[in-house]
Amino acid sequence: MSLTVKTLLRGLQEFARFVFESIRLVWEGDKAVIEARLRARERGRAICSGCGLPGRAYDRLGERRWSSLALGPYAVRVIYAPRRVECVRCGVKVEWLEWNEGKNTCTRRQMTFLARWARRLSWQECARVFEVSWERVWRSVRWVVAWGLEARELEGVKALGIDELHWGRGKQSRNYVTLIYEITLGQRRLLWVFRAARIGGNREGAFSS
Repeated sequence: MSLTVKTLLRGLQEFARFVFESIRLVWEGDKAVIEARLRARERGRAICSGCGLPGRAYDRLGERRWSSLALGPYAVRVIYAPRRVECVRCGVKVEWLEWNEGKNTCTRRQMTFLARWARRLSWQECARVFEVSWERVWRSVRWVVAWGLEARELEGVKALGIDELHWGRGKQSRNYVTLIYEITLGQRRLLWVFRAARIGGNREGAFSS
């Protein structure tokens, strides 16, 4: 079976409710970009981004563009004009898109990919290797952490470990962070990170997953 560009693109990201209207190769300086323009399937109902119920398409917004995972040396850009949905529960809402998260300009798959590599490389190096901006790497990490916090399960935690790490410059208390881990047998994960707001002051923290 021969592979087509469409097949490869569907392997990179879920587009089951949409069809490719056009795929073309464009050059931006010395960078080759595959532009994939999508449209909703005929008779395909839009899904409300608020509650997940299908609804009648109300109107259509302007085109948006998302950076997706690259195909080898080719960058990939997804283009689609989202519909607004007339939802019986939420009113008029923008439709839910499998690859989209809020106002991010890259797909969920790309954000997950960059965040995983950002654990192994510095964020600057990650941006350089994959030819994206440092801000895109930062936004990807922030989104993945937020997703992990929301999906985190704390039931079954039986043992905790505490560690302290020097962070930043200087020896002030705010330059140290305290880490709380789950160390249940067979399970080790970071649960909480917090640092001092000022010497002798209250501590501020954030959970992690």
